[in-house]
Amino acid sequence: MNEVIYTACKDLIDDAKLHCAELVFKDVCLEILSRAKQVLTQEQFLQLSQYAAERMKEKSMAEATLPI
Repeated sequence: MNEVIYTACKDLIDDAKLHCAELVFKDVCLEILSRAKQVLTQEQFLQLSQYAAERMKEKSMAEATLPI
C-alpha cells in the first residue's frame, strides 16, 4: 500500500509542476510532503523529499529562463 501512495505522491508533484506557477508549486510540494510523512516509511519519505527538491529546482530553472 505504501508503494501506491508513494507513486501517487510523485504523480501529484509531477502534475503540479506542469500546471502551477513556481510559488504555488512549492506550496503544493510542501503540502504533499507534510501529509506523506504520516503514511510513508522513513526511506520512502526521504526519497520523495529528494524527488520534490529536484522538481522544484527544475521548475525554478525553467521559469528563470522564460522571456519577460
